[in-house]
Amino acid sequence: MQPLTDVLDPLSDVLSLLKPHTYVAGGFDVGGKLSIQFPRHDGIKCYAVVSGQCWLVVEGVHEPVRLAAGDCFLLPHGRPFCLATDLSTPPTDFRTLLACKPRLTDGRLAIINGGGECCIVGGHFAFTGGHARILLDVLPTIAHIRHESDKSAMRWSLERMRQELSDPRPGSFLVVQHLAHMMLVQALRLHIADASHTASESGPDNRVGWLSALADPQIGAAIQAMHSSPARHWTLQDLAEEAGMSRSSFAQRFKETVGSSPMEYLARWRMLVAADKLANTRNSISEIALSLGYESESAFSTAFKRTMGCSPRQYARGCPPTSKSVPQLTPQPELVAGY
Repeated sequence: MQPLTDVLDPLSDVLSLLKPHTYVAGGFDVGGKLSIQFPRHDGIKCYAVVSGQCWLVVEGVHEPVRLAAGDCFLLPHGRPFCLATDLSTPPTDFRTLLACKPRLTDGRLAIINGGGECCIVGGHFAFTGGHARILLDVLPTIAHIRHESDKSAMRWSLERMRQELSDPRPGSFLVVQHLAHMMLVQALRLHIADASHTASESGPDNRVGWLSALADPQIGAAIQAMHSSPARHWTLQDLAEEAGMSRSSFAQRFKETVGSSPMEYLARWRMLVAADKLANTRNSISEIALSLGYESESAFSTAFKRTMGCSPRQYARGCPPTSKSVPQLTPQPELVAGY
């Protein structure tokens, strides 16, 4: 596995740490009036409408979302949801359809009611790495990618995925999984860009958290510097210079944009990298401590236990941290509405 500190950008860093894998990749082509109810899920679901249109109804979101061809959406909070070509049609549980249609399986395009009304492809991603909330909690309940310029950025991969699902050939299963991963990363990119555009129109209070901060050229540069060299003995002045700002202006804007101070963010990121190394490498605790800028194993162990709720040795033996002490890159309240 590629070391996290060798990855060149923070989004890749975090995705590498979380190790997303495709739980299911596939799609369905619906015909006529139909409403499909999906149960609560873990991880994140990422879907896109290839053709036609439908409605998305998510538990706890007051208004249904209209989806048109080319629209992509992320559902990171696991809430039950419904996809409907007609809102007045009573929903059918997805598991009922699964039992009736053996081909409604991973790596296939299921034809329901003859198809032709709305075709949707995508994937359900689980996380084999710990700390999935560092990504999921900074996303809205629905991240809806709908601008025409964004649709064009995803058009080729969506059409390619539809073709692979409709007419499977040798290697199609693997191709579909890779295309689903591409969809996920591209959707996150577009969400970041859209959040930045929205914040520029409505003010900085609408953009808080490390993910949205990546769209800020100056704050993003400082975050990238910390991710690239977590062992460096960073000072506030060093990071301000990376951002091309004065120290006071940088500290204030980082806090406003990210939701924590630069040094708090750096400490949390170091502990997340340390936890990954303890779980997935054979490096000694002293080697990990040195790689993250700690001059002694005892200083690192103290910092790790303070953040994670257990010692590095306990963590390496598989003892999970307490739920209250799992480090979040930024303290982020749940966002209850998409944009």
